[in-house]
Amino acid sequence: MTPAGEEALQTAHASPTVRRFARELGVDLGQVAGSGPHQRILREDIQRFVKAALQSSPAQGGGWSLGDLPAWPMVDFTKYGPVETRPLGRIKKLSGGYLHRNWLMIPHVTNHEEVDITELEEFRQDLNREAGPEFPKITLLTLVLKALAAVLPVFPEFNASLQGDALILKQYIHLGFAADTASGLMVPVVRDVPSKGIRSIASEVAELAARAREGRLAPEEMQGGTFSVSSLGGIGGSFFTPIINAPEVAILGLGRALQKPVWCAGTVAGRWMLPLSLSYDHRVIDGAGAARFNEALRQILADIRRILV
Repeated sequence: MTPAGEEALQTAHASPTVRRFARELGVDLGQVAGSGPHQRILREDIQRFVKAALQSSPAQGGGWSLGDLPAWPMVDFTKYGPVETRPLGRIKKLSGGYLHRNWLMIPHVTNHEEVDITELEEFRQDLNREAGPEFPKITLLTLVLKALAAVLPVFPEFNASLQGDALILKQYIHLGFAADTASGLMVPVVRDVPSKGIRSIASEVAELAARAREGRLAPEEMQGGTFSVSSLGGIGGSFFTPIINAPEVAILGLGRALQKPVWCAGTVAGRWMLPLSLSYDHRVIDGAGAARFNEALRQILADIRRILV
């Protein structure tokens, strides 16, 4: 946000909650007309402003104007064969603009790592057997969130946001996770992860994911995240480049764990290996810092007992 936008954020006729909502969306309140009493700016005014910006900014075909780049090609595809026109859903239209902005404005770099989670997977299965079917299933995502809660305090620049020339280091850890829904990708947030046990995190993840699939997530449940995780393990694939969820500065991607032959304790053995893909904002984090972060996370996932140290 520009200095003028920051000033408007502080002086605008709006509640602190609405100001926080505007900051998270990167909206300059000086450009938003208030519809409340005495022209007070409401949450609905910001939502209308963002919707209007998304409808007016993209060029044809989903491209955005980028200076002297050629215009997006307009092609009559029916000349080549039958086609079906399928409008994008509301969530995809809303998220598409933000994803495009984040990809263009954040210098992404992705660090890849592979983690031996053989013991972690045995531990996870033991916990689920002990709990019984009446308890929420502990997934690998649950354990990764708990591990991140131990790593992020050691690397505070990953739990931060860049505003102008200042880095805002957050003293809280709220972790978002990507939920695949019929309407599109949603990122609910688990708050205060360090203070919660594994079963509590598992229960909250399951509940948030279910509400996301049912379209019942409240906007506040997708706000305030400090770091996000995108897991494709349930679908497939190994390494990829997850797009950072601004105003965060990093995101962790999880691929599918596979059993591979690994040299271990003087012999070759089948070990469960988990691919990690850490995308980070290179304005804030350098390659050495990302490698150290991934190594610290690898050590905890390889031996969950380290979370107690």
